[in-house]
Amino acid sequence: MALMDFIKKQFIDIIQWTEEGDGTLAWRFPMRDMEIQNGGTLVVRESQMAIFVNEGQVADVFGPGTYKLTTQTLPVLTYLKNWDKLFESPFKSDVYFFSTRQQIDQKWGTPQPITIRDKDFGAVRLRAFGNYAFRIADPKLFHTEISGTRESYPVADLEGQLRGLVLQNISNAIAGSGLPFLDLAANQVMFADALTKELAPIFAKLGILIESLTVQNVSLPEELQKILDQKIGMGMVGNDMAKFMQYQTAQAIPKFAENSGGGSGIAGDAMGLGAGVALGQVLAQNLQQGLQTPVAPAAAAAAQAAAAPVGVKPEEVMATLEKLGDLKSKGILTQEEFDAKKAELLKKLI
Repeated sequence: MALMDFIKKQFIDIIQWTEEGDGTLAWRFPMRDMEIQNGGTLVVRESQMAIFVNEGQVADVFGPGTYKLTTQTLPVLTYLKNWDKLFESPFKSDVYFFSTRQQIDQKWGTPQPITIRDKDFGAVRLRAFGNYAFRIADPKLFHTEISGTRESYPVADLEGQLRGLVLQNISNAIAGSGLPFLDLAANQVMFADALTKELAPIFAKLGILIESLTVQNVSLPEELQKILDQKIGMGMVGNDMAKFMQYQTAQAIPKFAENSGGGSGIAGDAMGLGAGVALGQVLAQNLQQGLQTPVAPAAAAAAQAAAAPVGVKPEEVMATLEKLGDLKSKGILTQEEFDAKKAELLKKLI
């Protein structure tokens, strides 16, 4: 009886795969020292596909269903085996199962900012991240290109390659969408669709179908975001340089007072606030002079005398120059505007 049990164990009657967990894309049915019984049963569950591989060559492919293994259900394998009639003896062949379920919440993101061309800002460095879902669509192609003869192939072994393909095609997707950065950030669904379109044929070469892709965020590096905020501020005041500088001055006075050195407590606060007020007066005067319409010489002289700051100190002029230099370095002031204001301030020291 023991000998008969041993013999029976060498033949496989039912071939199936019951997935025990998530994350496995391909699994090879254990065939060591065993053969498939003539008339055996192949069970392929929903969300699975199976292939028979004979001597390294992919033979038959099966979708969901239950199959009795005969020459009728194994036409390619029958041809490879040269069976001219119903085979009577057991045979040996490798059987691989593939999970066709969606592999969801696969993360992607730019570890470093990438540089793209933008209609509004020229060259822009941006960051983006999101997730995507994929499934195996062509098990034969996936077997020959990716999983091969391994006993099992997990999602973790493929996710790095797929993430790299996503990042590689971001620039092409943005160029294909035709959207400038500001519109891109506001139309993330359109960006995701453009990126999916770029990736679909590339994933298909691996036997994979990309089911969905989301873009959860598109942003600039911090230093570029500050410049963008300044440009937005300019737009809010109608690109009026005078109004923008007045706003910048008002914003800078409290910080200037807080950071002013040379004292502490009430005395230090008074010194800082006084310097900040003087800075505001100098900038306001210069801006007003640049925007005034021509008036009678006597009236202009009277207005200038009334607006002139009393007792401007050298350190206050230097502080103003530093502020103007910072605005020039950020592109808010041109070199010509900076030189003109600089000349006016330096005249006060003579």
